[in-house]
Amino acid sequence: MAFSSGSGRGSPMADINVTPLVDVMLVLLIIFMVTAPTLSYPIDVNLPQKSINPPPQTKTPPPPISLRIDASGQVYWNNAPQPLDALQGLMEAEVQKDPTNQPMLEIETSPDSDYGILAKVLAKAKNAEMEKIGFVQNQ
Repeated sequence: MAFSSGSGRGSPMADINVTPLVDVMLVLLIIFMVTAPTLSYPIDVNLPQKSINPPPQTKTPPPPISLRIDASGQVYWNNAPQPLDALQGLMEAEVQKDPTNQPMLEIETSPDSDYGILAKVLAKAKNAEMEKIGFVQNQ
């Protein structure tokens, strides 16, 4: 179906009416702007606070704990395989030795490991009140 341009020759008008397209795009933009903030949710993170006078280091820190997660999902606590359910007990035992001088938990993951296992390990560390957690990256 062609539109006439108003001239007497009867040639079709090839202009597209973009007004409905712009209206639809603006409505979609407003919908995305309204719904995007509701898709994100905050995560509470305890960041270290600035200290003007740091406490003196009188105690030597205990040796770090090596926690490795391989591609199959097996968790190794200081190179000894451990079930995932036993980790929180091990972490709580380390924290109870000296709550003010905790060892560093060094987590190393395989690039092919499942993120869900790492999330469970971090949740167990938080529940055990471990404060020093680091990630090890081997190249």
